[in-house]
Amino acid sequence: MKLKLGLPKGSLQEATIKMFTMAGFNISVSSRSYFPAIDDEEIEAMLVRAQEMARYVEEGLLDVGLTGQDWIAENRADVVDVAELVYGKQRLNPVRWVLAVPQDSEINTPSDLQGKRIATELVNVTKDYLTKHGVEADVEFSWGATEVKAPALADAIVELTETGSTIRAHNLRIIDTVMESTTKLIANKKSWEDKPKREKMENLALLLKGALAAASKVGLKMNIPADSVDTVISLLPALRKPTISYLSDPNWVAVETIIEEEVVRRLIPELKRVGAEGIVEYPLNKIIY
Repeated sequence: MKLKLGLPKGSLQEATIKMFTMAGFNISVSSRSYFPAIDDEEIEAMLVRAQEMARYVEEGLLDVGLTGQDWIAENRADVVDVAELVYGKQRLNPVRWVLAVPQDSEINTPSDLQGKRIATELVNVTKDYLTKHGVEADVEFSWGATEVKAPALADAIVELTETGSTIRAHNLRIIDTVMESTTKLIANKKSWEDKPKREKMENLALLLKGALAAASKVGLKMNIPADSVDTVISLLPALRKPTISYLSDPNWVAVETIIEEEVVRRLIPELKRVGAEGIVEYPLNKIIY
């Protein structure tokens, strides 16, 4: 059994390979090849642009692939939604396709787009959005650099953003969100009915989701005086039940827990002040719930 896996080439490539590494798969990419090496003899990987991935999976040229919900919708692809994997090139959040216009534009609502020209890579989804709002407008495909096309070449744009900073940098303002999108692990319908392939895909989804669950967290362990247990637990309100182990010295206990990495820099000094010693912070590769 050989599972044909499509990995997104382009902006998501680096983040995807990092996620696979955390999940336990080592992927080696050559600048001259579209066929990365992966240390799993049951998987054959190929780099494919996210915009095209869903179509190739639907047609069975790939068994499974990673692409955004946006490109699944754009291609009208009939595929199996195996797992949602919330990650991006910059942060672990959904991305947005936004409707934006120049700062001085008189367009303020979707209805103001009637008869206007809109540039975007996401043509079909934008047309669906306009139909939902009862608006008729000229939607044209943009081959890139979409932000610079308004107002000289278009009245408005629909463009992808994670933070909105690029939109603002081009002196544009956002009117509305056309759609939010997350990365999906998708499968060909026929491949999904193949028991060995399906089991491999389900295992892959489990490991990738575990890697993402661990991406923003760290492990924390420490020794604390036994009479300070309640105080320490009160500092960890979101963690509910940390692991507490008794040491050979009955006056001390070991505490171990998992916590969001962003709060550790505030938490460690507080733990130290209430008597914690031997505080160790360590990275995590996977958390399987």
